[in-house]
Amino acid sequence: MNKKPIIIAHRGASGYRPEHTLAAYELAINFGADYIEPDLVSTQDGVLIARHESEISETTNVAKHTEFAQRRTTKIIDGESKTGWFTEDFTLAEIKTLRAKERIPQLRQHNTVYDDLWEIPTLQEIIDLAKNYSKKLGRKIGIYPETKHPTYFRNINLSLEEPLLTTLQANGYHEKNDPIFIQSFEVSNLQYLAQKTHLPLVQLINLTGQPYDFVISGDVRTYTDLLTKSGLEEIAKYAQAIGIHKDILIPRDHKNKLRSPTSVVANAHASNLQVHAWTFRNEDYFLPLDFQGNPQGEYELFFSLGIDGVFSDFSDTALNVRDRSQSLDIS
Repeated sequence: MNKKPIIIAHRGASGYRPEHTLAAYELAINFGADYIEPDLVSTQDGVLIARHESEISETTNVAKHTEFAQRRTTKIIDGESKTGWFTEDFTLAEIKTLRAKERIPQLRQHNTVYDDLWEIPTLQEIIDLAKNYSKKLGRKIGIYPETKHPTYFRNINLSLEEPLLTTLQANGYHEKNDPIFIQSFEVSNLQYLAQKTHLPLVQLINLTGQPYDFVISGDVRTYTDLLTKSGLEEIAKYAQAIGIHKDILIPRDHKNKLRSPTSVVANAHASNLQVHAWTFRNEDYFLPLDFQGNPQGEYELFFSLGIDGVFSDFSDTALNVRDRSQSLDIS
C-alpha cells in the first residue's frame, strides 16, 4: 500500500471556496493536493458537470432566476423525496447561466463572499484545469470523480458511465497507473466499469444503509456486510480501494468521543484494497470531542492507522500534517 497517503481535495478546497468550482479546485491544487474530487451529475443534454447533488437549490443561485421558476419540482431520488431544481432538467447552456454559492453558509460564512461569482464546471473543464496545472507545476494532479446516483440517472436515460469513460479516454486516461480514481456508493456500476476500463475504481462505504442498486434489486446486504472478509474479497474483484466513512475506522460514542479503532484497515489491506477515509474538516462541528480545536490531531491519529488517503475540505491542513509526519518517520 502507499507509504505516503494521498490527499484528496474534497470538492476542491471547499473549506475556503464554494465547493465544486474551478476556483475551489485551483486553490486545492496550489495547496499541493494530490487529487481533486468532482461529484458528477448529468445535464439534460448528457454533459457531466460537478455538483454535490442533481438538486441544485443549495449550491447555485437558480432560485434567483425567475425564468426557471416553473422548473421547481419534487422528485424521488434513491428513495428520498427532494424538492427544488434538478440538473437533468437543464441544458448545459442553461446551467452555465447559473452561479455557484456556499452550501453550508451557517458554518462557512466567510465563503459567502464568493457567492454568485463562479460557473458550474463541466468534467472536461476540471480535467483541463488538472492537466494545465500538471504541466505548470511539473507534477501530476489527479482527478477523483464520483458517479452520483448512477441507478437514478440510468433510469432516466442519462447514464453516467458511458460519457464518463468517453471523456476520460479522449483525455488520455487509459491505464491502471493513470492519476485517477473513479468512485461510487453503488456496486453494479463499478462492476460494469471494471469490465470496460483498466482505470482504478473505488467502492464507497457509508456508515449506515446499503447501496441503492441493492435496494432496487432486492439484495439485502448492507454497507456493513461489504466490510466482512468475504465482502472485501468480493470488492477486490472489481475495485482497487474503498472510500470509507472515517467513523467506521474509529467509531464515536454517544458523547462524540472516539472509541478504539476497528480492524477494517488491516482487513482491507489483507484483501489488497487501499483505504481512503472521508471526510476531514477543520470545524469543531465535524470533529470528535477529542480533537475540538485540533483538527491536526485527528489527521495524525488516522494516518497512524496506515490509511492510504484522506478526503479533506482543508487540503492545506491535511498536507501539513502528512508531510510533517512523513519527515518524522524518515528521521
